[in-house]
Amino acid sequence: MLILAASSGENLTMARQIAAAAEADGVNAEIIELCRLDLPLYNPTAPDLDPGPGLERLVDALQRHRALFVCAPEYNGSIPPVLSNAIAWLSVRSADFRALFQQRPVALGSHSGGGGHRVLVAMRQQFAYLGCTVLGRELLATAQKPLNPQSLTDLVGQLDRLDRLEPAG
Repeated sequence: MLILAASSGENLTMARQIAAAAEADGVNAEIIELCRLDLPLYNPTAPDLDPGPGLERLVDALQRHRALFVCAPEYNGSIPPVLSNAIAWLSVRSADFRALFQQRPVALGSHSGGGGHRVLVAMRQQFAYLGCTVLGRELLATAQKPLNPQSLTDLVGQLDRLDRLEPAG
């Protein structure tokens, strides 16, 4: 499974916990820290702007893994800019953007100081729009509410089971 961390803080820690749970369950897990891809801000008025090797790394990882787990904090009640920016670049520079998301099983998680509920709703809407199969259950942690280890294990198992199913063609 591919795990995207849309911050270098608590959501990266959550991504590492997800990867550890996946590996303990015999599932290969790869983490990509979106902040470290150094993608420039997408600007539709500059079509020749080079996104750099970070975008190639992200596309390659999406092609190698079917299951996706996204960990993102809530930014001003919605999706963090680094995640929106990555999706924007994928949409204009991928050979087959829809193939990167169509029927892909996706789990969502957030560790957020703002509560996290709004980003989970926004990500659910975004990834469903892209054609993904978004799991109904989510991971949510805050400073006052630590990550529930049983929820983590259950969600990783559910995502893995969906990953093993052949996508409808």
